[in-house]
Amino acid sequence: MTISYLGRSEHDPRRADPEVLTSAGIPRTGIEVRIRDEYGQEVPRGEVGEIAVRGPTVMAGYLGRPDDSARVIRDGFLYTGDLGRFGENGYLHVLDRKKDLIISGGSNIYAKAVEDVLLNHPDVEAAAAFGVPDRIWGEALTAAVVCHGRFDEARLMAHCRGQIADFQVPKRIHSVDQLPTNAYGKVLKRDLRKRFDPANEPNRSETKETYLP
Repeated sequence: MTISYLGRSEHDPRRADPEVLTSAGIPRTGIEVRIRDEYGQEVPRGEVGEIAVRGPTVMAGYLGRPDDSARVIRDGFLYTGDLGRFGENGYLHVLDRKKDLIISGGSNIYAKAVEDVLLNHPDVEAAAAFGVPDRIWGEALTAAVVCHGRFDEARLMAHCRGQIADFQVPKRIHSVDQLPTNAYGKVLKRDLRKRFDPANEPNRSETKETYLP
């Protein structure tokens, strides 16, 4: 069920604030939306945390799974597993799935932000960003892409550097024939993490790669 909305007039790029256009809108009537930290405390406006929701459309729990229900529903709020923030104007911004957050060199990297930039490249049909274990960085930001025709890692790296901060540029970009997905079409990043984990080096021979000089 939806928890927020944008009015029709707010979708007009000629009049709307760009901050509004990139948001998920404002909470619907009767729906409470909070941004909370890992301890369940509400964070100040503008800061990032997990989106928690309470209202009549929120599920009561998982059928026959009390432990799972207790894990995601606390004090009547459903903890969605999504990271977000409220802008100063009160609009909700959804940033990424909590489990997809990449922490590299002490910096938080939102996979979606990296994927959006890669998808803006005309050669890229599909993209997924994820972290793999790294001795120096903790996690090394890595991406897998499905390309139209030739794959050029250096070109994609340069494209990223022109649009996002250096720490958000993948350390490696791999070319794959297709991204692994489940029955709902959701990308299975755990499979990509396993496939490109440096500890599983033999698996990397399955991919088409070019290396930076």
